[in-house]
Amino acid sequence: MYTAHPDRYADMPYRRTGRSGLKLPALSLGLWHNFGPDRSVETQRAILRRAFDLGVTHFDLANNYGPPPGAAESALGEALKDDFAPYRDELVISTKAGYLMWPGPYGEWGSRKYVLSSLDQSLQRMGLDYVDIFYSHRPDPETPLEETMGALHSAVQQGKALYVGVSNYSAEQTREAARILGELGTPLLVHQPRYSMLDRRPESEGLLDALDELQVGSIVFSPLEQGLLSSRYLDGIPEGSRAASDSPFLRSDAVTEDLVGRLRALDEVAKSRGQTLAQLALAWTLRGGRVTSALVGASSARQIEDSVGAIAHLDFEADELARIDAIIEGKG
Repeated sequence: MYTAHPDRYADMPYRRTGRSGLKLPALSLGLWHNFGPDRSVETQRAILRRAFDLGVTHFDLANNYGPPPGAAESALGEALKDDFAPYRDELVISTKAGYLMWPGPYGEWGSRKYVLSSLDQSLQRMGLDYVDIFYSHRPDPETPLEETMGALHSAVQQGKALYVGVSNYSAEQTREAARILGELGTPLLVHQPRYSMLDRRPESEGLLDALDELQVGSIVFSPLEQGLLSSRYLDGIPEGSRAASDSPFLRSDAVTEDLVGRLRALDEVAKSRGQTLAQLALAWTLRGGRVTSALVGASSARQIEDSVGAIAHLDFEADELARIDAIIEGKG
């Protein structure tokens, strides 16, 4: 029987999510990859246990995570039953609905029928009565936003979610979602965008500014840019890596000679701070407090340990930030 480490809250910082009472760990565990039948149950459990022992109290999922879709939620459900049942009230568990889950016209996007049916299926797979955060995973161009946000509100009213969020919404869509939810009486808690040193669109497109204005939290995915911002690609594309497999999430042609040069320069910055490149990338994402939490994936317990090591050095000097900007812009 798993027993959580008694000092699990000693080091991890917890940040208030927007203007809510909910605090999230600076680093959260995403179950996007590595929690399907192609990975051993022992490895999956080791990742979850080590994360919680290090103060990572938030496990983030979606209905389509796996592969195949639904597998990650089922895997977490088994772990909750076998390892984490005594700790449910210490965990924040989130899931999402938006991408394809079953055939026919009701199996994806943002209709009320799909969103609430998906949540029921997610709860069944995880063996839970409720999730802490339920997201609209992507905006639906053909469904009124009032309908999708109304479905999120209903999930809270039905006791199946404590808070609601959106993911992959633009700044303007987020403002409108927050307005609708506010009028319904269910505040928008958090936005989950893609954000990293190599993808700064939440800055340039005004999303972070909108979240500041709305007092909505943010939890960012792909802060390591699908593994690019780690030591794996400092010498090009290694065998067995995501880029080597021509993954739709990281194509081999994206790993150019110019990019590898910039990664090596960033690695030098990391070394000067006593960090790995991955730790530098996570610390950069969390700099200044605008981001509530950064989502990290892991294929081993060791990767979780490396990621959590970033919290030891989250502050930056102005010259360090300037050097990072110059490298990213190709001027360093």
